[in-house]
Amino acid sequence: MNHENMEPRYVISVAARILGVRTHTLRYYEKIGIVEPSRSRGNIRLYSQRDIEEMRRMKNLIEKLGVNLAGAEVIMRMTKRISELQRELERVEIELEELKRR
Repeated sequence: MNHENMEPRYVISVAARILGVRTHTLRYYEKIGIVEPSRSRGNIRLYSQRDIEEMRRMKNLIEKLGVNLAGAEVIMRMTKRISELQRELERVEIELEELKRR
């Protein structure tokens, strides 16, 4: 993943404008664990491009695919878990290959 995509750069009002939602929607996404923005020293939420992309996926599930909020939350959590499992599988496969070479 591109490190630049993970750099915190957008305050909540800018992120909301980019996504076309209200700031309370972004706070709710944070509350339910869809996104975890960084915090500045002054405790201001800062969103990365990756955060924006995650929230855009959530918004698309709801608005374009007609998934209700609870369903979209489940889909987002499952998608995140699948990605984690894929990374773990890749790590184990690399370890197995290294053991085979020994």
